[in-house]
Amino acid sequence: MIDLRLLREDPDRVRASQRARGEDVALVDSLLSADERRRSSGVRFDELRAEQKGLGKLIGKATGDEKAELLKRAEQLKTDVRAADTERDAADAETRELLQRLGNLVHPDVPVGGEEDFVTLETHGTHRDFAAEGFEPRDHLELGQLLGAIDVERGAKVSGSRFYFLTGVGALLELALVNAAIAQATAAGFTPMLTPALVRPQSMAGTGFLGQAAQDVYHLDKDDLYLVGTSEVPLAAYHMDEILDAERLPLRYAGFSPCFRREAGSHGKDTRGIFRVHQFDKVEMFSYVLPEDSQAEHQRLLEWEKQWLTSLELPFRVIDVASADLGSSAARKYDCEAWIPTQGKYRELTSTSDCTEFQSRRLSIRVREGKKVRPLATLNGTLCAVPRTIVAILENHQQADGSVRVPEVLRPYLGGREVLEPVAK
Repeated sequence: MIDLRLLREDPDRVRASQRARGEDVALVDSLLSADERRRSSGVRFDELRAEQKGLGKLIGKATGDEKAELLKRAEQLKTDVRAADTERDAADAETRELLQRLGNLVHPDVPVGGEEDFVTLETHGTHRDFAAEGFEPRDHLELGQLLGAIDVERGAKVSGSRFYFLTGVGALLELALVNAAIAQATAAGFTPMLTPALVRPQSMAGTGFLGQAAQDVYHLDKDDLYLVGTSEVPLAAYHMDEILDAERLPLRYAGFSPCFRREAGSHGKDTRGIFRVHQFDKVEMFSYVLPEDSQAEHQRLLEWEKQWLTSLELPFRVIDVASADLGSSAARKYDCEAWIPTQGKYRELTSTSDCTEFQSRRLSIRVREGKKVRPLATLNGTLCAVPRTIVAILENHQQADGSVRVPEVLRPYLGGREVLEPVAK
């Protein structure tokens, strides 16, 4: 959530942010009104309570008619205090509810617009000319079937659409990717973490995933637990309700977890293969830093993602995501999109978001600097979303006979294997 003081001092900035997100601008005025009622009712309650306490002392000293009048006033005050307390609680609840619905403040340099209004910042690598090489590229599913690596038919039989099995070298390739990603993150100073896949509502809400993203979240009604769509959620909630010493920052974690997404808004999109699925594994970077350091940390996370994709020898571009496509928690987000030859376009493989103080305020995570305590900043960055990375590797490193060259960085984790060969039928 944002700072209410900032809302009061500069409501036009918050309105502009909501407008850039394509969200309800009237929410800002509703929140200002609720906050005013909350503060005025709080003042009213405090004044009545102070009068009530002072009256109690006077009653003990009074006699006769004066005492009777004071007792009558005391009865009225009891009613008024109770009413003021109720009004204060109601206004406070309304303020909190409206504040939870407000997205993070969009960074002023973010391009304004929707999904297609991003700005391309960098392009890396070269697209292969398959025609010049003399063959038509196969898509990742055909390659995965030739390699005995991907089985979507039995995935659908067992679990339904958008589920899959990774088999043989497919399973080995996932393990290689995860180990290589964790090795890079560890070398960069991240603490490896295996995180829970189920979290409580306050963890999911605190990271901002029960707002506009709620339709993609799996909820277990009986247990009131949520399946995470990313290990960002447990990593953000890891220090919930804690005060961290400034000397410990930055704290950097690399979480590995299964991830679950309904993909509720993706009907008809990417139905072939394993690019858009309901369950997948991912290595996620997460940072806790001082607020003034968040933009520099955001650039560092992006550099680590670029290092990873470069090590996989993938052609990719970096985009500055437009305001209406940020997600409620992010003030700014960069995506790294890999070239997918059979689709003839770039597709998102990794992203990194600067969430500034938005999540730490919701999760009550603060930093202590001497006697001063204040919210800190949180950032996240996908290092390896496994299925999409497999898609990019298979398609970009395929050879005419259906084999796939293994990027050098992965070979130590595949027993030195340089090529994945088609399996005999």
